[in-house]
Amino acid sequence: MSDSVNKVIEKNVDPETMLLPYLRKKLQLTGTKYGCGGGGCGACTVMISRYNPITKRIRHYPANACLLPICSLHGAAVTTVEGVGSTKARIHPVQERVAKCHGTQCGFCTPGMVMSIYTLLRNHPEPTLDQLTDALGGNLCRCTGYRPIIDACKTFCKTSGCCQSKENGVCCLDQGINELPEFEEGNKTSPKLFSEEEFLPLDPTQELIFPPELMIMAEKQPQRTRVFVGDRMTWISPVTLKELLEAKVKYPQAPIVMGNTSVGPEVRFKGTFHPVIISPDCIEELSVVNHADDGLTLGAGLSLAQVKEILAEVIQKLPEEKTQTYHAVWKHLGTLAGCQIRNMASLGGHIVSRHLDSDLNPLLAVGNCTLNLLSKEGERQIPLNEQFLTKCPSADLKPGEILVSVNIPYSRKWEFVSAFRQAQRQQNALAIVNSGMRVFFGEGGGIIRELSIAYGGVGPTTICAKNSCQQLIGRPWNEEMLDAACRLILDEVSLPGWAPGGKVEFKRTLVISFFFKFYLKVSQILKTMDPVRYPGLADKYESALEDLHSRNHWGTSKYQDVDPKQLPQDPIGRPIMHLSGIKHTTGEAIYCDDMPVLDGELFLAFVTSSRAHAEIVSIDLSEALSLPGVVDIVTEEDLRGVNSFCLLIEPEKLLETQEVSCVGQLVCAVVADSEVQAKRAAKRVKIVYQDLEPVILTIEEAIRHHSFFQGERKLEYGNVDEAFKVVDQILEGEIHMGGQEHFYMETQSMLAVPKGEDQEMDVYVSSQFPKYIQAIVASTLKVPANKIMCHVKRLGGAFGGKVTKTGILAAITAFAANKHGRPVRCILERGEDMLITGGRHPYLGKYKAGFMNDGRILALDVEHYCNGGATLDESLFVLETGVLKVDNAYKFPNLRCQGWACKTNLPSNTALRGFGFPQSGLITENCITEVAAKCGLSPEKVRMMNMYKEIDQTPYKQEIDATNLIQCWKECMATSSYSLRKVAVEKFNSENYWKKKGLAMVPLKFPVGFGSTAACQAAALVHIYLDGSVLVTHGGIEMGQGVHTKMIQVASRELRMPMSNVHLRGTSTETVPNANVSGASLVADLNGLAVKDACQTLLKRLEPIISKNPKGTWKDWAQAAFDESISLSATGYFRGYETHMNWETGEGHPFAYFVFGAACSEVEIDCLTGAHKNIRTDIVMDIGHSINPALDVGQIEGAFIQGMGLYTIEELKYSPQGVLFTRGPDQYKIPAVSDVPTELHVSFLPPSQNSNTLYSSKGLGEPGVFLGCSVFFAIHDAVRAARQERGLLGPLKLDSPLTPEKIRMACEDKFTKMIPRDEPGSYVPWNIPV
Repeated sequence: MSDSVNKVIEKNVDPETMLLPYLRKKLQLTGTKYGCGGGGCGACTVMISRYNPITKRIRHYPANACLLPICSLHGAAVTTVEGVGSTKARIHPVQERVAKCHGTQCGFCTPGMVMSIYTLLRNHPEPTLDQLTDALGGNLCRCTGYRPIIDACKTFCKTSGCCQSKENGVCCLDQGINELPEFEEGNKTSPKLFSEEEFLPLDPTQELIFPPELMIMAEKQPQRTRVFVGDRMTWISPVTLKELLEAKVKYPQAPIVMGNTSVGPEVRFKGTFHPVIISPDCIEELSVVNHADDGLTLGAGLSLAQVKEILAEVIQKLPEEKTQTYHAVWKHLGTLAGCQIRNMASLGGHIVSRHLDSDLNPLLAVGNCTLNLLSKEGERQIPLNEQFLTKCPSADLKPGEILVSVNIPYSRKWEFVSAFRQAQRQQNALAIVNSGMRVFFGEGGGIIRELSIAYGGVGPTTICAKNSCQQLIGRPWNEEMLDAACRLILDEVSLPGWAPGGKVEFKRTLVISFFFKFYLKVSQILKTMDPVRYPGLADKYESALEDLHSRNHWGTSKYQDVDPKQLPQDPIGRPIMHLSGIKHTTGEAIYCDDMPVLDGELFLAFVTSSRAHAEIVSIDLSEALSLPGVVDIVTEEDLRGVNSFCLLIEPEKLLETQEVSCVGQLVCAVVADSEVQAKRAAKRVKIVYQDLEPVILTIEEAIRHHSFFQGERKLEYGNVDEAFKVVDQILEGEIHMGGQEHFYMETQSMLAVPKGEDQEMDVYVSSQFPKYIQAIVASTLKVPANKIMCHVKRLGGAFGGKVTKTGILAAITAFAANKHGRPVRCILERGEDMLITGGRHPYLGKYKAGFMNDGRILALDVEHYCNGGATLDESLFVLETGVLKVDNAYKFPNLRCQGWACKTNLPSNTALRGFGFPQSGLITENCITEVAAKCGLSPEKVRMMNMYKEIDQTPYKQEIDATNLIQCWKECMATSSYSLRKVAVEKFNSENYWKKKGLAMVPLKFPVGFGSTAACQAAALVHIYLDGSVLVTHGGIEMGQGVHTKMIQVASRELRMPMSNVHLRGTSTETVPNANVSGASLVADLNGLAVKDACQTLLKRLEPIISKNPKGTWKDWAQAAFDESISLSATGYFRGYETHMNWETGEGHPFAYFVFGAACSEVEIDCLTGAHKNIRTDIVMDIGHSINPALDVGQIEGAFIQGMGLYTIEELKYSPQGVLFTRGPDQYKIPAVSDVPTELHVSFLPPSQNSNTLYSSKGLGEPGVFLGCSVFFAIHDAVRAARQERGLLGPLKLDSPLTPEKIRMACEDKFTKMIPRDEPGSYVPWNIPV
């Protein structure tokens, strides 16, 4: 195995070892990151290169290191991000461009992105845009919103500036409708965020060559079976078919593993264990491709990516009528998993695993495929049919048999095959329902001769609707047949109300909606083949057949010019690359878990509660303690007297061994020599529970049980009750909004290192709040805070999720380290992290609005209920923020808002970017949308009418100048060509029955600030060394937002020296004490003012020295100052913005300033499946004077995409017992590359009034999240259009997130009416909305 150019020979391989821990821990190559452990996020992508001695070709492909057993890599070359390029040698053009196009923020996902793009370029040096979006489909990023990454990729493409997205076959630039007069190329007012001219060229001849000795080894080595024996598992790698059969006879139960994409996750997440694994290597017969007269034979060992390439070639060569099945399979392979998994997974493995939601099996089954088997007894063929798919013994492989290849027959004339699938996200997501359908008409005549339909996702296995198909044979292809077919299929493919996976009514609807799509498609083809006999479709139906998803993205950012009078060396206002950008792309940026293993280091793993509300009767630790490598188990007993800590209002317990109040509560912690041993032992801790009543999970249950945390919040303005008496109309409504997982790419990570004397300890932790870590650790160890130093270099994302829980995890880790006098590391796995840490609060909003017929809202009475979970955490502050910001951008003359935090048996919810406002704002906007519907006006009209104008006051009596709010709104109307496109959308909707477009525009007023001055204070420390170099430290945490970059810009301006002269090492309680939490969009604001203060102090001291020698260098000045005994070190301080809030009177000045903005989004929905496509979004923001437009655009886009995920596809699922089902990227879908709007335009208002902030800038971390709801309301608009056309005129209630399920079920039609419905209460649902 080789990495960069190192040859690695591993003598004793443990077959259970995956490539990822091997690279990170054994070889110290930490550029490859752990993100999820299941191949779902792409953070661990590496390039595998294999040489085939028969074809003499080298295949490069991307793969997930977390699923690759190192035993499977014998003779392969592995290229990691370190091998692609580094700052020590040279950086690769991919790395340079991703960094300089601002494609990194926290940088944790970046090495995986780089590896995916690099591998693509090794295979296609000038890729198309489609190949690029395809290559990145398996890589998730939570920070950037992907656009800058796509920009970086585009510089390698051989295309012009055209976005290549031909809506309706016309280039949008020719159409006029999407033209943006402001964004012309020659426009000098908007400098670009990066200059392509300076990039290193891509030179394929400079790439690493495949190691010649591996080639010689493959050519020369006598081939024989390799066996690797570990402690618990044996790995057998046969190299010939004969040896493979012998191994299979000897170990009939052993799975045959090719890519480990099925067995790997089962072993990892379900605890399956196989004592023997057989993994064939380079067996020629398993990769055959054979074109025969009756069809195509494909080797079972081919990867799905290879199958896709082969099929693409065949489809091009053969006539269409022969390739119907191939085309359908090829289409599904485009969305099946991500690029990495498709390159690892094998065709045979996919078929034999028979997953209930397999995308290919339903198609292969209807396509009459046969499987070629081989055993000692000889060859045998079996059909890939329903019996095989249900694992019926007579139709399955026998114990000694293996699958060698698959025959896929050609289709015939008058035979049509189609594939359908609907998932939560269009790419890299398992299907909710998928289907393969085939019909054959014999010699035309339109009479069904053969019909075959199979579904995945609607039962424990792939289901074939055999009886329905049987009964339809002989019928003509017409409406009556369609009607009969739907009823028959619903009858045969039945799904109980409690079915695993939930979404039961949606699945029933999809089953027949897919058949209807097939019906339309075939009808359309029949018409083209014989227009006289077949009437074809109504024009309004044709679009039902078009795929929603166009892939090519383009975007523009229009931002402010730097004042021409500004000095060229002054960096403020310039698009400077993130300080760590290059290190992110080379994998050299160090995160907490990348720190090398220390001598004697232990690993800590938590044991968590499996019940939502129960008394712990007993805990048996004996078996766990007896396992090898286990050192200790920390329980509540050990923490006597220090088992709780109060951060905000109520103390919270660290470990709980008496009564647990949620699933995922920390019960005890296992400390062992290694991660594997600690995790293994944690599973062996035996806990006996006695369940307690009541179990309260949902907001509604909490309201029924009056289960609230102390302290409701109330805000009143004007006289609501009087106003209700004078209005024309009153409406009442409610909206439920689901929570959100932070999904920071780097899971919770910490390393506690005892120093060995004076009880000192260093704690390295991925946290937003070092002061709190220091305090809680000091309290737990019973030492003063000056003995505990907390260090944070950078975070791999945080979004509010690395504050409260992180402290508790760190305290227990530090306790173990202190007790044993050894360093202890704790890194949560993704599933544990999602379970333990909580997320955004689910909300229930109830509102009553009184308004006039012209849309003016005179009275609004709102109630907010947030699901706080089991402990208070930050719920009360979230609730307060939601109540204070309930007005969003509107002046309601009479307003009452009350809020309650519900106490439930769920893991405690906490801060998440936006902090209560994304929920509160949605409730208000939803109310406005309903008012507009009642008045027969567009929501935009009602928004405009009720908006703040000029100088006004908020409900808490703080003055507001809304000039820029109106400016953003008008600008957004103009740049988005709102009125033109509104007409175009209405025209589209009148011409298309099954597809609808929607357009919505939403304003934003985001008040920035903590409610108190003390919470806004900040400090900094600046040293000038005698060589003239400067070291800056401050209390802010770098978590991707680029605060360190901005701080160096500040120091550079204030000290009038180049940025390269200033360095920043990280954040530590040792240098800047008592720093506030990094959050609330204020980190650069507050710390920047402190850095500025320190620099100004230094400059003032040095003024006499500089004026004596104005032409001198900083080195001269520093030395001269030293010689005159002038101090070259200064602390800087900012006491905070003057903010306060009095909840007794409901008045105050809680915010420092307001950020304004507006967003206009257009979507298209498929009424039959619930899929939606984000067509275009325009965002206009008022950001004051930007300190760094590149970073600011990145914050706005990233927040917008995160918000779009919140309001559309991110859905947390809990069981009725309070168990979280969505514990990783497999089940929980954050936006991927394909979800970014095809067009995304961001522009800033020109700089306006000066303010008391840092250089008149504004904080932009959070405001953009809320703008994601413009997509929610655009979908709302499209669904309304669909319902109106179907005569459904009543009010429309849509909750968030607006998933495909909710969209489809709201577009009621004859199919939703046809499906059986279950009586609520007659069954226990699989999941419940909390």
